[in-house]
Amino acid sequence: MSNGINESLWEFPCEHNFKVMGLSQHPLSEVVTEVIKVHAPDFDETRITVKNSSSGKYLSVTAYVQIEDKKQLEAIYIALDKRTEVYCTL
Repeated sequence: MSNGINESLWEFPCEHNFKVMGLSQHPLSEVVTEVIKVHAPDFDETRITVKNSSSGKYLSVTAYVQIEDKKQLEAIYIALDKRTEVYCTL
């Protein structure tokens, strides 16, 4: 079984929302923007929402991105996963 993205379940191009979680001590929205702009230079930074956890310890960042193909989608997930500020992605 592959851990990659099953392209048959997707219709590209499409808008995709990346949900990223991490500790609130990190500038998570800036990290997410930086990573996405490397792979999607036209990303509109106003398409990000940020929510604090009830305890204030964690942040959830959602970024809405126009994705052109599977390669771009996977590259963004891989790049986010490599960042130490990122706890998990959905």
